[in-house]
Amino acid sequence: MARKVFFSFHYDRDSWRVAQVRNSSVIGNFDKTPFYDKADWEAIKRKGDAAVRQWIDGQLKGTSVTVVLLGKETASRKWVKYEIEQSIELKKGLIGVHIGGIKDSGGKTDKVLGPNPLPKGYPVYKWNKDSGAKNLGEWIDDAAP
Repeated sequence: MARKVFFSFHYDRDSWRVAQVRNSSVIGNFDKTPFYDKADWEAIKRKGDAAVRQWIDGQLKGTSVTVVLLGKETASRKWVKYEIEQSIELKKGLIGVHIGGIKDSGGKTDKVLGPNPLPKGYPVYKWNKDSGAKNLGEWIDDAAP
């Protein structure tokens, strides 16, 4: 059975970059959650904070690892912080992957890496420099409890 992985990211800013990670063949063997579309995310947010928390909690159920895809502004996002806190509380594996080196829809990359919101001791990788397209599956397996 495939390992179930939760992906945390800044939807509005980084969804293009995240799609490139999602479409990489290295994660084809994993059950990936959540890769929602904009309409779904907007509908959830309109229902309020309690609904968003409930949705995140439901998405985390049954997962073994949370992968935080780190863009320039990810660390400042309220829901990313919540997803990290919940993952730690639920004793999930947790890793960060900087995606600022992946081109956005305009062909631009971030010149500076965004801050790392993960607590000290959790591994953080760089998608381009650390060959994420080849190694993400191994990083996930290594992080799994």
